[in-house]
Formats: sequence, C-alpha cells, structure tokens
Amino acid sequence: MRTHKLLLLAILFAGNSLCAQPLKRPKLVVGIMIDQMRWDYLYRYYGHYGNTGFKRLLREGFSCEQTMINYVPSVTACGHAAVYTGTGPAVNGIVGNDWYDRKSGKSVYCVYDSAVNTIGTGKAVAGGMSPRNLMSTTIGDELRIATGFQSRVVGIALKDRAAILPAGHGANAAFWYDDATGHFISSSWYMDSLPAWATAFNKEQRAAKYIQQPWNTLYPVSSYTASTADDKHYEVPVPGEDKPVFIHQFNKGKDYDLLKYSPLGNTLTLDFAKAAIQGYHLGSTATDMLALSFSTPDIAGHSFGPDAIEMEDMYLRLDKELGEFLVWLDQRYGSDYLVFLTADHGAINSPGFMQDHRLPGIGEKMGRAASLNEAISKQWGIPKAILSDAGSQLYLDTAAVSKAGVPLASLQQFIKAQLKAIPGIGDAVTIAEIHNGHLPAPFNDMYINGWHAKRSGDIMVVPAPGVKNGSIMGTTHGTMYPYDTHIPLIWFGWGIKPGRSYKHAGVTDIAATVCALLHIQMPGGNTGRVIEDVMVR
Repeated sequence: MRTHKLLLLAILFAGNSLCAQPLKRPKLVVGIMIDQMRWDYLYRYYGHYGNTGFKRLLREGFSCEQTMINYVPSVTACGHAAVYTGTGPAVNGIVGNDWYDRKSGKSVYCVYDSAVNTIGTGKAVAGGMSPRNLMSTTIGDELRIATGFQSRVVGIALKDRAAILPAGHGANAAFWYDDATGHFISSSWYMDSLPAWATAFNKEQRAAKYIQQPWNTLYPVSSYTASTADDKHYEVPVPGEDKPVFIHQFNKGKDYDLLKYSPLGNTLTLDFAKAAIQGYHLGSTATDMLALSFSTPDIAGHSFGPDAIEMEDMYLRLDKELGEFLVWLDQRYGSDYLVFLTADHGAINSPGFMQDHRLPGIGEKMGRAASLNEAISKQWGIPKAILSDAGSQLYLDTAAVSKAGVPLASLQQFIKAQLKAIPGIGDAVTIAEIHNGHLPAPFNDMYINGWHAKRSGDIMVVPAPGVKNGSIMGTTHGTMYPYDTHIPLIWFGWGIKPGRSYKHAGVTDIAATVCALLHIQMPGGNTGRVIEDVMVR
C-alpha cells in the first residue's frame, strides 16, 4: 500500500513539474531594418563582405529570397509599420510618410502628435511624435500583452518614424536623433524624462566627435568594381559639398543633420542600441524586443543612388559593424537571441545611370496638381478641384465638383487623359477601377492593400517601369516594381535552422512568423501568413 502511495505521489509531482515548465522563448528579439536596402545588395557586394556580418547571417540563418512588399506606396513609414503590424496601409492606416487630411485641409506627418511633448532636448517642446496614427497593434504590443507587460520593447533609429512605428503603442520607449543637438530624444508618449543611461550617453557628445571625421573608402577605390566611377553627373552632392566625390566632409553645417549621410550615422545608432540593451537590461527577465533601424543608407542613398561607390562602401562598413554586433550579442546572450533582418523598401537606379547604359529610365513628376487645376479651371470653371497630390495620389474636392454641377466621372476621365498624355506616367486610375481589377496582377492587389478609405486619394498616378518621380539624379522609391519592393529577409539565431527558400513571401508575413516563433497572438490588424519554412525544427 505504501508503495502505491509513493508511486502516486511521484506521478503527481512529475505532472506538476511538467506543468510548471516555462514556455521556451529567446531572451531577446532584435528586429533589424535597413532603410533602402535592396535584396540584391546581399549579393552585389558579397565578394567584399567579411565572414561575420551578412555572410554569417546567410550561412547560419534562413533567408527568404523572394520577399516582396505587397502594397503601394513602398516608402519608409509604410514599410516599418507593415513589418511590425503584419498588414499594409489599407488596415494599419499608415498610407505614407505624409498624407492629406480632408477634415483639416492640411498635410499630416505620419507620427506627429500635437498632444505630446518632445523629451530630451533640454526643455519640453510642445508638439512631438507618437504612434497615435497607427491603427493596429504591433509585435511588441502583443509581446507585452502576452507576458503581462513584463517584456520590454524599445525602438531606436535616426528617423523618428523608423523608431516609433516598429515599437508600437505600448512600447517602453522609442528614441530617435535630434538634428539640432546630435542627441537621441523621445516624447512624453513614452516617458517624462530620458532615463539616466540615455542622458549619460548624450553627454558623451559622440555625434559631435563623429561629424568631425571625414568619410573615405574602406578599401582602395579601384577595388569597388560593383559600382560606377566616382563623380557621376546623376549623383547629388552632400549639402555643403560641391561634388559627390570622396573624401566627404560633414562638419560644415550648423547642426548635426549631415551625420545622417555618413556611415558613422550607423555607428552612432549601434552605439545607442548597445547602451539601451545595457541600460534597460534587456533579456534579463521576460523576452524583450529591440526594434532597430538603420536610417543612413536611405538618406545617403537618395543622393548617390544604388550604383555609387558611396553605397558600396556604406554596406561594406555596415557589414563589419553588424558582424561586431552579432559577436557582442553572442557574448551577452549565447545562442538565446533571435534576429530578423529586412528592409522597408528598395530603390530605383538613377535614370541618369540607366540612360548612360541605354536602358529605360527617365525622371518625371507624378502629381502635377497645380497644372491640372489650371486645366480644370479653364475646362470646367472649378478653381481648385484637386486639393492635394500627396504620395502620387490626387485628392479631389468632391463637394466643389458637385456644387459646380460637373459629373464626377467626367472630371475623373478628363484628369486621367491629361495625366496619361505625360511621358513616364503609365496609367492613372480611380479607386473604383482598381477594385474592379483594372491593373494587372499583382499590381492591382498592391494598390488595394495600400489604399485606406479615410486617408487615401481618389486617383492613383501609376509610373511606368524605370520612371523615377522627380529628376534623373539620385534615387527614390515608392512604386510596385521589384527595384522598390524586393527586399531581404533573413532569420538568425534562436530556433532557426540554416537554409533558404525561394517561395514568395510578403513583407506582411514577417509579424505572423515572429509571433508564431514566440507563441503569442498576431497584431490586431494582421493579414499576413506564417512563413512555414522558417518554423522547421
């Protein structure tokens, strides 16, 4: 009898022990976004990369080689919001870096919030930044909920929108760069004052030191065979310089904004990220998340374009620093951290570069509200039928059109005919036409995924392939074409087996996959699917 009781107690103890086993999660999740990183940069500069950065991620991680942005417009705010909400602008509401607000009649910046104050500039500044305009929860929000708000979530970037939108509504903090002081700042949405570690970091004045350092190539210029010669006519000089050539100097301005053109802008971002990990003791209790974005490749990239030596050197230096960062994480967490690396968008080749090589490419202004309003006024007598052309979308004053007794469909056809007569504009379509499948797949779905009923325009201006919005110089992004939408996606670290997949994946699939790995609920607006190949154990 005694033996049976002991056996029963042993079984009960074992059962209780099994029930008490904690759910396995990594100590830290690091989401890395590289602003304006095209997928092909992984391989274009591969021969010059070291073994500890991108090559290590590809060698030891799992690469989703056909990851595409699945909405339009492919711009910074939309990309950062989509990765962390698992859905596009149609649901999360971030339809651009800026958009036109019909109620106020003004342009809205994606993260501006008049109800909060700026924190960290030495005095509270009225009007600051917050995630209030984001209409969905994020990975970090769901992680906080799942752990009873024990998990800590922090967003860091030079750009405010690249720190705030990934961090989400319930984040412990988001920090971004202040051009005037060279400090990292935040807003009263997150805190009343900067934490002591951040104040101490700012007092070191690293930006002031970095901006004094010139930018020369890491290796001899002759070895940069993946790029064009220096000083091409389609490159835009850094503000304060006469020519877009090495050696670049950044200490000519009154403020610290020029540091964002230098690779040392990435260095400063990583410096602050390490300070945040240490300052918040991330990974010491529940699973924490760091949403880290590198803004400098985009800011410099707009000037130099994808084919410049500057961009090759930018990525060779970032490769080294990422390698060092991974080693630093190894030393701190062992194998108990998870990384995913992706981008918010790519970039078009400079039309000047394309023309030099007899390839299709031109610069063309997309919106043209002023000239169209002039034509409409002459034809229909409506002085300002187009309220805005923000984001290559035309916002029509439907009330004024109705008051003038002009059939809306007739006016739309007139506008479309005017636009389609312009070289470089491939099409102009109303949202009704898009919903009826006017554009070819998959472009039609991308416009549907990017159109928000309350924040988007009435007519979408569609560029032809190879057409850059603006001049033939530098680069930009925003379209549905692969140069803007084909981005890297690499999973690395905790629970990830090496490999690669060429199956199509959408940028909105990232959040669902992270949440599946962590066994937490997907963000509230999520429309993406789990990338099953990443889940193989």
